[in-house]
Amino acid sequence: MAPVNSQQFLQQLKNQVTEARRLAESHFGGQPEATLLQQPEPGSWSAIQCLEHLNSYGRFYLPALGKAIEQAVIKGTRANAAFRSGLVGGWFTRLMLPDANGKPKSKMQAPKDHQPVPQLSADKVLKEFIEQQVEMESLLVAATRINLEKVKVPTSLSNFIRMSAGDTFAFLIAHMQRHLRQAERAIVAAAHPY
Repeated sequence: MAPVNSQQFLQQLKNQVTEARRLAESHFGGQPEATLLQQPEPGSWSAIQCLEHLNSYGRFYLPALGKAIEQAVIKGTRANAAFRSGLVGGWFTRLMLPDANGKPKSKMQAPKDHQPVPQLSADKVLKEFIEQQVEMESLLVAATRINLEKVKVPTSLSNFIRMSAGDTFAFLIAHMQRHLRQAERAIVAAAHPY
């Protein structure tokens, strides 16, 4: 990936997170609980399962990002003018991004510890998702003070695999977009069963 302006990169990501939060508040929040919990077909996730899957990643990555940013600020790390995605981070992000129609480019199996159970509280999951997006917005603002390439964050795969803070944000937001589109499709299917 060619270098991009760090501040513009963070602002674009923040705009996407703000839009996701608004979607959750206005669209998902306005649906009947039965619609949110309805699986489109056996074995596929309901809209709330999609959000719970995202919440499970947020529970790992948001504290990890917060800690990495805080330590970088304490060490006096300075923001870099440009950000260039790394090989691994760029690949993970591209893998997660949905295509132009909002569908995944490739099927993937979620790790067991990130697979949501079918019986969930729609209100609780939705509330946590919205709170995580508010926290993500704050972290993106805080990240304007750090070097997005040099500050490293562990991955949920292994403490030994680390990505830059910039790639971690990009991956999380691409992953969120992927599953928000999936949640929207689940709501449409629940509202119009065949």
